[in-house]
Amino acid sequence: MSEHKDRVVLAYSGGLDTSVAIGWIEQQTGMEVVAVAVDVGQGGEDLEVIRQRALDCGAVEAYVADAKEEFAFDYCMPALKANGLYQGRYPLVSALSRPLIVKHLVRAARQFGATTVAHGCTGKGNDQVRFEVSLTSMAPDLKTIAPVRDLALTRDVAIDYANKHNLPIETTKHNPFSIDQNVWGRAIETGFLEDIWNAPTKDVYNYTDDPTYPPLPDEVVITFEQGVPVAIDGRAVTPLEAVQEMNRRAGAQGIGRIDIVEDRLVGIKSREIYEAPGAVALIAAHQELENVTVERELARYKRRVDERWSELVYDAQWYSPLKNALDAFIENTQTYVSGDIRMTLHGGRATVTGRRSDSSLYDFNLATYETGDTFDQSHSRGFIEIYGMSAKLAAARDVRFGRGVNFDEDAH
Repeated sequence: MSEHKDRVVLAYSGGLDTSVAIGWIEQQTGMEVVAVAVDVGQGGEDLEVIRQRALDCGAVEAYVADAKEEFAFDYCMPALKANGLYQGRYPLVSALSRPLIVKHLVRAARQFGATTVAHGCTGKGNDQVRFEVSLTSMAPDLKTIAPVRDLALTRDVAIDYANKHNLPIETTKHNPFSIDQNVWGRAIETGFLEDIWNAPTKDVYNYTDDPTYPPLPDEVVITFEQGVPVAIDGRAVTPLEAVQEMNRRAGAQGIGRIDIVEDRLVGIKSREIYEAPGAVALIAAHQELENVTVERELARYKRRVDERWSELVYDAQWYSPLKNALDAFIENTQTYVSGDIRMTLHGGRATVTGRRSDSSLYDFNLATYETGDTFDQSHSRGFIEIYGMSAKLAAARDVRFGRGVNFDEDAH
């Protein structure tokens, strides 16, 4: 093999910035560029078209991977088991895809002998941290550069460069938004949305239809096995097919629109619009099946773990020891999370209307108030006496020391 210059693998989308970055990196650093395009369900152009564009823009090699199945199985499903919602609302759309993209960047670096990894992130966002911390976790020997952050590749410079070098890419059309999308959802920011008083306009949305004028209600039955959807309306599905079908059906009802000011990892607050119809509907179904099948104390603790797991993934800690340990805990909780959830999708809401499970902890005979009740109510008096004993003793002490509850209406 003939000797070549140092090589850098570039996370390549096929758009203006990363197309210009191919030549820009070589010009600024002297390194050859290997373009890496990873399809996680962002839609748009065919991978072969993107591969050819990378070569036409000056890449010495182009690595493309259809990773939709891998993304759904290895990243979306763990998020579903963890009911992954950052700040209780955001289903971690972009945060989930970054570790997978880095995995393929590392694979390409090894395959083509690169010493450096490049990404198109700015210095203000979360994704630069996610890319580089994931890289450090997987391949600490590889260096990183970010053309936008480190090599002054601003948008106006990119447009001028593309025109000057006749790059095969459209440069005149300017989208007012910054958009990242994949199988799990869609994230929209910047433009007029940066004024947090401005309401989103209709053109912001793509995965969801307007819930104000919904079609007729759509009833769906989702079958889970150990926390993973395996069938929809009795038809077997892969994890990817489950997400795609729920994206389509919940999206048609306007489900999964999220408008949130969130706390970024870098310390600033950011206004984000998200669309995640499939994720929101599947998480709602999964949470309800857990309500039926997970023991009370375990369920209470898992809710705390789910919140921490979501924060870790958002904060670029996918490969951290704590996240890996929480994965093991969450996996253990899913042993009995199997059964069917019936939902009605309509007008922006996914409403659970039925549950059934062979591993259910719901006992009809204990729960009923009708004839056949097997709950022995005579046990309750002694249970309450013992359960309230510590509070009773503490209250008596307060009275002794003059700190009891004051029922004087005039007291302040």
